[in-house]
Amino acid sequence: MHLPGPPVTRNFGIDCLRGLAIVLVIVHHLALPFRLPLGPSLLHDWLPKRLINAISFNGYEAVFIFFVISGFLITRRIVAVDGDLRQVRLRRFYVARAWRIVPLLLAVLAALTVLAALGVPGFAPDPRDQSIHGLLGSALSFTFNWYEGRTGWAPAGWDVLWSLSIEEAFYVGFPLLCLWLPRRVLVAVLLIWAVCLVPLRDLVPVADEVWREKAYWPGMAAIAWGVLAALLSLKWRCPPRTARLLALLGALAIVFAMGWGRLAHQLFRGAGMYLLCVGAACMLVGFAAWAPQPRAGLRWLARMGTLSYELYLSHMFVVLAVVASYRALLGAEPAWTFVVYVPVLAVCYGLAVLLNRAMARLLQRRHGNASRRPSAKPTSP
Repeated sequence: MHLPGPPVTRNFGIDCLRGLAIVLVIVHHLALPFRLPLGPSLLHDWLPKRLINAISFNGYEAVFIFFVISGFLITRRIVAVDGDLRQVRLRRFYVARAWRIVPLLLAVLAALTVLAALGVPGFAPDPRDQSIHGLLGSALSFTFNWYEGRTGWAPAGWDVLWSLSIEEAFYVGFPLLCLWLPRRVLVAVLLIWAVCLVPLRDLVPVADEVWREKAYWPGMAAIAWGVLAALLSLKWRCPPRTARLLALLGALAIVFAMGWGRLAHQLFRGAGMYLLCVGAACMLVGFAAWAPQPRAGLRWLARMGTLSYELYLSHMFVVLAVVASYRALLGAEPAWTFVVYVPVLAVCYGLAVLLNRAMARLLQRRHGNASRRPSAKPTSP
């Protein structure tokens, strides 16, 4: 969906990174109900356990990659549209963000509310701890993660909304910081934020498990890494060879953080997310200087990246329906769980395409109505 403002040039490398992140999120949410997606299935003996776990249970880490990408793209877009962070036009920025986020969010919330009211498992809250009104209110006020921190885990269908609260807080506050703080002070604040707040999730007491996973500050720190990467990419146009090396090193850092997470946490003294955020930031700086050419075998992944918002908000409808159907047909039999993953990704993709087209038509209708309005100061013929 195109937003108001100048056309955005797509970067194939960034789209693929975002596509990988959303695939990991979907697979993670599908793996959790099955406990292990490929093991103990029929493929268990054919794939290394480390690879199985890296593919299946890094959805949370993938969300942090989204945070870094979000900070990077928003910063570069402000500079592209307004010329400088200190010249950001608040009304234009907030309207563009609202039109990108709110229509689809309202549609998803309407569907979630209906399913919760009908008592559908995975969507209906436990009335002892949560309510539909509480879930709705926190989602609309972008305090969903705070609501979960106070009341416990939300139903699976609603739970994805926690990260949107963090991103929205960034969208609201970041332009104001750009206007209020001198550039050097802003960079210093972002650097302190990125370095000091990432490990906070590992310092929260384990007893407060929900808030440990979904607090504002660590997510904001990941976004700060993205902003810093964008500022670096705007100042430093590194040579193509250096850019490719930077992207490769960033990819290796992400692979290490996801494949050897326990070792990464030990090396970074409980803050393995540093490696993940820095790796994503390095890849983004590299891709900004050297945009990889589209490759036929990865076009599907890049397309998943362009639809990441639609996929993120809608995939749980598909995941929960497939899990319920599998259990109804095969019960707890684990042998064939691996066969559902590719079809689930395909159906999620199709649903995301439909939602994207619907939101694009809504936006086009809005611009069409605006263009037909009479001017406040008619010009003489």
